[in-house]
Amino acid sequence: MRRMGEARPATGTSELLAQARSGDDGAFRELTEPYVRELQVHCYRMLGSFQDAEDALQDALLDAWRGLDRFEGRASLRTWLYTIATNRCLNTRRSTARRRAHEWDVPGVAPPEPSRLGEVVWLEPLPDALVAGGVAVPLGPEARYERAESVSLAFVTALQLLPRRQTAVLILRDVLGFTAKETAEMLDATVESVTSALKRARAGLDRRRPPDPDGETPPAPGSPSEQQLLASFTRAWEAADVDAVVALLTDDVFISMPPMPFEYDGRTAVGDFFDRIFGAGRRFELVPTRANGQPAFGVYLRAADGTSHGAGLYVLTLAGGGISAMTRFENGVLRWFALPRSLPGR
Repeated sequence: MRRMGEARPATGTSELLAQARSGDDGAFRELTEPYVRELQVHCYRMLGSFQDAEDALQDALLDAWRGLDRFEGRASLRTWLYTIATNRCLNTRRSTARRRAHEWDVPGVAPPEPSRLGEVVWLEPLPDALVAGGVAVPLGPEARYERAESVSLAFVTALQLLPRRQTAVLILRDVLGFTAKETAEMLDATVESVTSALKRARAGLDRRRPPDPDGETPPAPGSPSEQQLLASFTRAWEAADVDAVVALLTDDVFISMPPMPFEYDGRTAVGDFFDRIFGAGRRFELVPTRANGQPAFGVYLRAADGTSHGAGLYVLTLAGGGISAMTRFENGVLRWFALPRSLPGR
């Protein structure tokens, strides 16, 4: 008998499967652990919410544990787990009422009239550690998207606006590269219906995703050009220099702030919004991090006693030498990025 904390001897998949079927939950965890992180990212793409993805993943693993006797080995264990997770996410999208948009809740600041009200108010950021820190996900030959693009905020937002089954088909086919036959089996559908759904999903995605600003690609993560741009943004934002911040924006910059639905398009509208924020006397400190493969900052509001308290998270989208989008999330997400609730005074 193994003692608590004692390492499990190396065991083959067949033996682990037999042990798990006999009720050994440790063997089940060892079987599924290599896939947990990629399944979590898959659930996030499906649902657009980090918290919903966590819940769906745990429910999927419980379904797999309870249904292990039904795993016949005709497909790989990975494919079987993706089947369970995908269908769990489809059920979540069917049964969960969408969260209502929050009212404006920034004390002492009256927002300008928004350019429009956003539809995906349940969007949440994905910590980069779940993407960059995980094992490389094996993609099928038909995958059309690079890993970084497939977790970007623009891509995930557009997915949420597709019908749920189209979302599943597009992710399984174009992101993960499963074949039409495999996807049909996973969704208990015909190859013809999968092919049709994929065609409609691609068209819908093209309509909903914003075009690349002037076709400019963002600077490489961690590159000198990215570091210089982010340093300039940090200096301007912490100094409450609206003109300097606006100078870093592309002409068609876009700002959103789920779960509040307010969205602003273009330098003029975004500059007006920043004028309201800084004009109310709010001053901030920024702590760098990364979300969804993009640069991000924990935002801390300075208090009279010199300390700074978590006010939210900004995720930036870069294009060429500028910032083409900013997405602001509430302060509850900071813990997902191992960021503190407050900062000591300088």
